[in-house]
Amino acid sequence: MTEFVTTTTRGAIRWLTMSNPSRMNAVPPDGWTELAAAFNQFERSEARVLVVQGDGDDFCSGADMNRDAAAIANTADNTARMRRTNAAAVALHRLSKPTIAAVDGVAVGAGMNLAIGCDIVVASERARFAEIFVKRGLMVDFGGTWLLPRLVGLARAQEMALTGRVVGAQEACDIGLVSEVVPAASLEGRVTEIAEGLAMGAPLAQAMIKRALDRSSSVTFEQALSFEEQGQAILLASDDLAEGATAFVEKRPPSFKGR
Repeated sequence: MTEFVTTTTRGAIRWLTMSNPSRMNAVPPDGWTELAAAFNQFERSEARVLVVQGDGDDFCSGADMNRDAAAIANTADNTARMRRTNAAAVALHRLSKPTIAAVDGVAVGAGMNLAIGCDIVVASERARFAEIFVKRGLMVDFGGTWLLPRLVGLARAQEMALTGRVVGAQEACDIGLVSEVVPAASLEGRVTEIAEGLAMGAPLAQAMIKRALDRSSSVTFEQALSFEEQGQAILLASDDLAEGATAFVEKRPPSFKGR
């Protein structure tokens, strides 16, 4: 069986490619396990930034329902399938290092939620997003019920999820689903530029920032300050802080080591 996920590391940047182009990179049953493994391997690696992309002209059209058809009538098999899906979603969500989704073409269903589960989403002008689940008789998954309202607000999330309508690239940018829209021919170059900038960042600080923002909507202001206090105390004693200060004085780019 052909691998659904392949990874390539270029310097400090790891590129993860989902490949099932004849089905707009729909995720086969074993693809969720491949994704979870790739996310976990990235976390353990020396790579600083992960870029997720699709093979060819599309990002990902969600689960490959044709290939999952045998499981549809079996609740036990469906539960096991969803646990594999959830394991991939959790592995992506728990990454301590920056992630970028490079979205070209279709990003729908779990494919959309995989994209917005990344820290930064850059879309080509021909990108299209949809929480298409309701049109298949399904509920939103891959963390979309948690991710989408945080990005676009509850009212708009309800409208998108209950209608399953397609959202074009510019509207996606306008409502906060994506960070920016670029011409398709410029997508890889722009994502590389962003990734290279992130790779130069302080890893400990990036991890703390991700954790703080992730919990921001479920804690009080005082609890947020407490977390900031604890995190900043750790960072103030780090080698990276000393390097950042020295680099500033010496007027050179810092060389952070993540310690």
